[in-house]
Amino acid sequence: MTETTNEEERRQSFRLDMEKELVDIVWTDANGNEQKKKIACLDFSRGGLKVDCDQAIDVQAPATVIFKSANPNSQKLYGRVIRCIKQDNGWYEIALRLDDEAH
Repeated sequence: MTETTNEEERRQSFRLDMEKELVDIVWTDANGNEQKKKIACLDFSRGGLKVDCDQAIDVQAPATVIFKSANPNSQKLYGRVIRCIKQDNGWYEIALRLDDEAH
């Protein structure tokens, strides 16, 4: 029997193409200030999500992503930034690993 690593398991898990659906993200910057933006979600899976943002977010910053924030049944997901890569267009591709609870 072959053991699978968490990385392999995540790569095989269900992924949902969000087609740049707008979500709200709230995070704490390096100065301890809460920041909030409406940004495009590019990819969503069981373990995390990828977003497109016009500014960098520090790696390891705790973040809350809110889907359909105007809806009373909106869903909040909690995570931490694991990657922030500046793209050729000047925007940042940010990857978040989801946690089970708020920080």
